[in-house]
Amino acid sequence: MRLSALDASHLAALVALEGIVGSGVSDHLLSGALNSSTNHVLGLFVDDALVGYALIARQPFDAELQAIGVAPGRRGMGLGVRLMAGVIEIAQAWQSERLLLEVRASNTAAQALYRRFDFSQDGRRKGYYAAPGLTGEREDAVLMSRGV
Repeated sequence: MRLSALDASHLAALVALEGIVGSGVSDHLLSGALNSSTNHVLGLFVDDALVGYALIARQPFDAELQAIGVAPGRRGMGLGVRLMAGVIEIAQAWQSERLLLEVRASNTAAQALYRRFDFSQDGRRKGYYAAPGLTGEREDAVLMSRGV
């Protein structure tokens, strides 16, 4: 298992991974992030296969985790823990004051991972996410942060 920065040469693999992870990040946003000086896309490889990624945005004082995902067949193996440790290392290297994120209220597994890394809940955005499917319902976003 290895972590490394992704670049434009990884776009096809990243788009394919996002297609099965389903974090909601568009191909356009992923492409832009790979070519940005204010974003970092961290890839997690197992046997040269991209199985996880994290998209981190650098802000003037903070870093924001905009997306993170691990291939469904690789979940529960500690790969999310390794990715989060890498995200925190990047935020520290940027000398960010805080690391921010938002997560679906129903995603209790992700929230547990974030709490493991000392994230605390800062608030909620009511009805921020469209609920899965075509129900027209909305789901809250939980806002979390930690000092870096």
